[in-house]
Amino acid sequence: MYDSILVATDGSEAAATAVEHAIALAERFDAPLYGIAVVDERTEYDTGIVDPAEAKRHHRERASGWLEELESTADSAGVPVETAVRSGVPHEEVLDYAAELNAGAIVLGSRGRSSFKGALLGSTVDRVVRITDRPVLVVGDGDDGGH
Repeated sequence: MYDSILVATDGSEAAATAVEHAIALAERFDAPLYGIAVVDERTEYDTGIVDPAEAKRHHRERASGWLEELESTADSAGVPVETAVRSGVPHEEVLDYAAELNAGAIVLGSRGRSSFKGALLGSTVDRVVRITDRPVLVVGDGDDGGH
């Protein structure tokens, strides 16, 4: 049913649940799994970091850390995964990467890490769902009673 699965992560609880779902889909359909974390280039600085170059490095390190968690979780499940850190507008980067991969489905957390401006935000999920012609699975963090 799905040739490949793309999961976006921002380190949030909802993204961790999305990762679990993506891994399960990849296992079930014997499909390649891909992961993406996006550093929002519209963010000029982070709390306490004023130098834009230093802020960008900090954001990329955080994004790489989220992908390392994804890789570890996938590895524990015996599912190979290829990951990428992208910089740009989050929904555009997710959609562009999905197109590059010709992803069969996109898996996203229902809400992002809104306190971190380089994160995948709820508005990103909304835009991905509205713009893409690919199936999208949007999952919560498991703390909302299944709603």
